[in-house]
Amino acid sequence: MKSQTRGFTLIELLVTLALVGLAAVVALPFGALIETRAKEAELRTSLRTVRQALDNYKAAADSGVIDKATGSSGYPSNLDVLVTGVPRSAALGFSSSPMAFLRKVPGDPFFEDRTTPASQTWDIRSYGAQPGEFGSGADVFDISSKSNRTALDGTRLSDW
Repeated sequence: MKSQTRGFTLIELLVTLALVGLAAVVALPFGALIETRAKEAELRTSLRTVRQALDNYKAAADSGVIDKATGSSGYPSNLDVLVTGVPRSAALGFSSSPMAFLRKVPGDPFFEDRTTPASQTWDIRSYGAQPGEFGSGADVFDISSKSNRTALDGTRLSDW
């Protein structure tokens, strides 16, 4: 009588293990690529959202919906003002309830420290500054990423 054993041989197990390992080695770079694409899409959306809120703030200040100090540019003094809001102009008969332009300031997805408040994760350019000259100023005219990484399309994230 011949005894019949069921199961896998050592060779079959090693071949299967090698194939699974090869599949993992091939899949890992794609996972990193997908994560980078998602972060870049989030960065584009965040920049668009904040820039639209800055434009809306400026339009409200220029039209008199909110009060604008004499000699000021009409842009907010910081990003948090977009969330906390500013009083509506009493001159036009509006209520004194604050006018907010964002529910929350989105953070830069490429900023490494997640404990930093979202409004501090951006480079800020004031109204009078030259293009590409980011630093502190009297107001917030534009924002950009603080990251010095290169995007998948070859541009620098800070140039977006």
